[in-house]
Amino acid sequence: MIKCVKCGQVDNIMKAGYVRGKQRYLCKTCNYYFTHAEKDLSVLTAMKRKRHQTTIIDIAKSLGVSNSTVSRALHGHADISPETRQAVLDKALQLDYQPNQLAYNLVKSKTNTIGMIVPEFHNPFFPNVIIGAHEVLTNAGYNLTIMQSNESYQVEISNTKAMLANRIDGLLISLTQETNNFDHLSVFEKRGIPLVLFNRVCEQINVPKVVVNDFEASFLAVEHLILNGYERIAHLGGPLNLLVSQERLRGYRAAMEKHGKAIEDHMIIQGMLTQQKARIYGQYLLDLANRPDAIFAVNDSAAIEIMLMAKEKGISIPDELGVVGFSDNPESAYIGPGLTTVRQPTYEIGRTTADWILQLVDDEDVILPEKRVLNTELIVRGSSQRCGN
Repeated sequence: MIKCVKCGQVDNIMKAGYVRGKQRYLCKTCNYYFTHAEKDLSVLTAMKRKRHQTTIIDIAKSLGVSNSTVSRALHGHADISPETRQAVLDKALQLDYQPNQLAYNLVKSKTNTIGMIVPEFHNPFFPNVIIGAHEVLTNAGYNLTIMQSNESYQVEISNTKAMLANRIDGLLISLTQETNNFDHLSVFEKRGIPLVLFNRVCEQINVPKVVVNDFEASFLAVEHLILNGYERIAHLGGPLNLLVSQERLRGYRAAMEKHGKAIEDHMIIQGMLTQQKARIYGQYLLDLANRPDAIFAVNDSAAIEIMLMAKEKGISIPDELGVVGFSDNPESAYIGPGLTTVRQPTYEIGRTTADWILQLVDDEDVILPEKRVLNTELIVRGSSQRCGN
């Protein structure tokens, strides 16, 4: 039974051809054409009515006062009497008035929103940084908008454009593995929008940066392997366009040179460290005729892939192969025999970046250090401790 969506009648309904592949009907009672795709007009009217959001104009009309009186009352102006202000507040509550905070903030040229762009969420490093930053920002009355670049330079550019379009007050960003050009970040400086880089930073832009002591941490990690009797230590590093990769390679080289260990270039691999690439690079190192007896990896994900591959090949860890990672991901403590790694102060990184961006937003003349270098901690577990060492 077909019911007219206009008058509700079920009699005098006849088919009237097809419109865009849908059966069309004619109600001869009210002479109205319709299809099944149409909604009942009464429902549409109700939905439209429901979508209407109460405005200052609605409150003013209900009380018989001016729009400006309502606006001043809502914002607590001293020239509004307590009685009038209370009447406005009561009517606003009755009509379920929700202030347009975005419009109000744009008038003030401030949105109380900080943007954050991270390369990925798979690694616990970035979620922990976000938690630290979020705590500081929310306590200060700011919102945090988070976007993921997915290790893509083009997505990173799109993210920064979206942040600009949403008129953020400041931006926190950690660069992708692909980022070699920084013009999209220079736009923030030109527009007077504060910018703080963290973890993966670049020297080409003169803005505050929050990093860890990558050189020192890597030096101590490799020295730990040497002191545990390992001789031929390979390094599985990240892309050399990233400063963090450069610093960890520099720490590796310094430790090897200090202890008189040969640095073999074919056992130093730098590149994009996806899980698939880590397995390819690990396969190469473990299949060498004179394979390394230890590997220092730029992150825990790569180190864990090395350990899994070594087990598949029957290579004993730590007796035949020592492994050290970087980051102290949660799974590092549970994979047998436990991954030795460098613990980073992720929560403190988030809090520091957030504190700095707030200082820059609140006072454009504030002078911050060019860089804050936070300390790390070497967490020694079974993957690097040979018996007798």
